Amino acid sequence: MRDQAIETYLNELAAKVPAPGGGAAGALHAAQAAALVAMVARYSTGPKYADHEEAVARVMEQADVLRERALQLATEDAAAFGSVADAYKLPKDTDEARATRSTAIADALLGAARPAEATITCAADIVALAEKLLPIGNRNVITDIGAAAEAARAAAATARLNIEINLSGIKDPDARTALLRSAALVDALTDRAEHITATVRKEIAR
Repeated sequence: MRDQAIETYLNELAAKVPAPGGGAAGALHAAQAAALVAMVARYSTGPKYADHEEAVARVMEQADVLRERALQLATEDAAAFGSVADAYKLPKDTDEARATRSTAIADALLGAARPAEATITCAADIVALAEKLLPIGNRNVITDIGAAAEAARAAAATARLNIEINLSGIKDPDARTALLRSAALVDALTDRAEHITATVRKEIAR
């Protein structure tokens, strides 16, 4: 996915195929959020921002890492949902075949939930960077910090949906508990993102 033109990706997203789908789109929201944070950080360098040079450099470095991580998650999500589709196509003409198919589906659904779980963590890390950058970043591009927060929020909310849709087919109770725990983080993340956006809007309205 990382080497596709945007139009090619969107055509595939719009097509009647299992992947890419919402999970990949959510991960790409996170990638865009990280890229926006990195961009603001790069506009917040030089003599004017010398007092915050180290903090900005850390934000920049971490945002670049998270952008790469989110891109990888988009690829992993697309592959995982391909595995889900393949599992559902397995034969179910005998008791043994049905048992094998059921296990394969449960394993594939858990595999499909993993990138979503990681996307929530990634989005939370991006929001944390946006919070650090907001008070010290270049005020001329402050709206891009808000845009990053909104993109991270969309990433997390989308990822939560992808966890929830897969839960009913996941049999491992420990895995279910861990996934539910990750999904529960999204409300607090959303509140933090909303606070960033509200702060940005208040500042640009002055």
